[in-house]
Amino acid sequence: MALGYPENAERLRLASPSSPGGDGGVVDDLCASSHAIGELMLEVAPAYLSDTAAGALALLCEEIGEPLEHGLAARRYALTGDRRALHGTVL
Repeated sequence: MALGYPENAERLRLASPSSPGGDGGVVDDLCASSHAIGELMLEVAPAYLSDTAAGALALLCEEIGEPLEHGLAARRYALTGDRRALHGTVL
């Protein structure tokens, strides 16, 4: 039972990507590292600045060797906790 409601369990399972082999460990590790990068992005540009702080974030991404689009996706993931924010960029 997820979030106290059985109907949410299926939605959460569908929203959480898994690797083709069925081993979610690799995806979980990737998401954890993306979340850490996202938290770093939020320290540089807090949430109230939205994505308008892309200039400062672009410099940070360049320093850590991460494409800007991945950094912005990681920032959105750190804000929301929703793995779908990483879909199409990191995952």
